[in-house]
Amino acid sequence: MSFFDQYPVQAFNNLELLAQQVVEGFIIGLHKSPFHGFSVEFAEHRIYNTGESVRNIDWKVYGRTDKLFSKKYEEETNLRCQLVIDISSSMYFPEEKLKTGAVINKLKFSALGAACIMNILRKQRDAFGMSLFSDHIELSTNAKSSTTHYQFLLSQLEKWINLPEMNRKSNPANALHQIAEEIHKRSLVIFFSDMFDNSDNLDEIFSALQHLKHRKHEVVLFHVLDKNLELEFEFGNQPYQFVDMETGEKLRLQTQQIKSSYMEKISTIQKEIESRCIQNRIQYLQADINQGYDYILQLFLLKRKKMN
Repeated sequence: MSFFDQYPVQAFNNLELLAQQVVEGFIIGLHKSPFHGFSVEFAEHRIYNTGESVRNIDWKVYGRTDKLFSKKYEEETNLRCQLVIDISSSMYFPEEKLKTGAVINKLKFSALGAACIMNILRKQRDAFGMSLFSDHIELSTNAKSSTTHYQFLLSQLEKWINLPEMNRKSNPANALHQIAEEIHKRSLVIFFSDMFDNSDNLDEIFSALQHLKHRKHEVVLFHVLDKNLELEFEFGNQPYQFVDMETGEKLRLQTQQIKSSYMEKISTIQKEIESRCIQNRIQYLQADINQGYDYILQLFLLKRKKMN
């Protein structure tokens, strides 16, 4: 059973609850895994230091533990994170899973991944912003750590999940250049995209990613794909009509006739993207939408620890 078979389609109408469940499950597993060694503290408090004002001491915690802790506030933020999500039409692929009936596409996967990361950041009193783009910036916010901001961003993700639209094109290069100019403080930039660009030009995308690096931001690229369908081309041996979701172009063909050449081409592209990320010191992870979030959250927490 895949990760998403556990959740009904309707669960995506409440990203806050779903993200909370995913994060709680991850934390339970974390304490049983080798990653327990880096001691992730989901801290809304910090140890009280002698001589500080007693005004912020959490006396309820003291009553339970006999230890003094001070509450942490927004101004104590120690990390800024900008979540950048591609919402072009190709991110709504695949429209459904024919065997299980579960509906999960690349955008839903990315939205829940971002919601889980925001859930952790909020607990840590870290600041987070969000940028959503197609062929232009659809939404871009500053980084904040408030609950109101968190709920607003979740509502925006839910809105776009429910707005599938053909021919919404993608221009990640322009979006990333604009985002690089708008983020004024050093941040961790987490980029969710299937890397399908209308120009089919990796040079432009990586020029924009280099712009972020030049401005001293740390960059993580989650390359979001359906491994079975997009990498391994696991379609039945029958004719299919394929539709380019961003241009509307249609192509009818027998899948087995092109499977070998398609897989060779897509493998070359994958290796090129990964190689360029290594060259540019960009953390790269191929994110299969069928595999859940543990590896995504592990990478995020390791990156967060290195930046503190």
